[in-house]
Amino acid sequence: MTNFNEYHLNPQEFDFLKNFQDNWQIIRDEFTSFRQQASEEELKFAYDVLGPKSKTIKTKGNSKYSAFGLLFQGLFIEEYIQLHQIEYPDYETGVASEKALALRNKYFPNLAKVIEKVNSLNENIIRNVYYGTFLPGLDIKLHVNYNPHMNRGYLGLIVPEGDVAMKICHDKLYWHEGEFLILDHSYPHCPHNYTNYDRTVLVVDFFKPDQHREDVIKFEQEQVAQRMQDNPYSLGVFGKSDKAKEEDFIKYGLAHQLEWDKALSS
Repeated sequence: MTNFNEYHLNPQEFDFLKNFQDNWQIIRDEFTSFRQQASEEELKFAYDVLGPKSKTIKTKGNSKYSAFGLLFQGLFIEEYIQLHQIEYPDYETGVASEKALALRNKYFPNLAKVIEKVNSLNENIIRNVYYGTFLPGLDIKLHVNYNPHMNRGYLGLIVPEGDVAMKICHDKLYWHEGEFLILDHSYPHCPHNYTNYDRTVLVVDFFKPDQHREDVIKFEQEQVAQRMQDNPYSLGVFGKSDKAKEEDFIKYGLAHQLEWDKALSS
């Protein structure tokens, strides 16, 4: 029996996620079809433009984390690009927005429908939706995602057998295909993939239902404004505050992580 706590939450408490879970195979198939059928230009565009970029979260070694998605801060990506007038090295704002919409319609119509249905029935509770892939050997340094207004759900899509897991506080948690892992990422955590295969999940960030909606919307707006000023390619997902403090290592029994974490920062 799984033991849930303040940072590892029971997915059954969040009924609005059921629509994602019921369609997990369709969502997975859209991802695999895109990876197999998209042109090199489309793949490059997805990972360059539709993927949130962090300036603070580091990995150990050369293995990488790749991501791209459809929804950011409650807006479909093409709307988000226009709202913030994001300029990319290879695409001006209007072109990037048009390409993002075309890519969504071509490859991810079912995921888009799920997002629209869930948000229409739940006052736009879903804030970010993106595919996240851990390449083999990935080891991400201990960090936090300072999002006290949100929880993060991981819907397992492609999960190899072996040691691919999330270390968070005192726990080591595993992803499973077709199931949600729900975490409060305000707690220090460090995921890894020590297998020889990719691991892909659908990341679904959502407002904490027990917090007053007007308050969390105001907080999100202020936070996103700062994050977009610091790094427009973060898409509001990552910020300068995504760093675990030294006392976090000690408090949660992760002091052994300190040495290689410091080495990564040098």
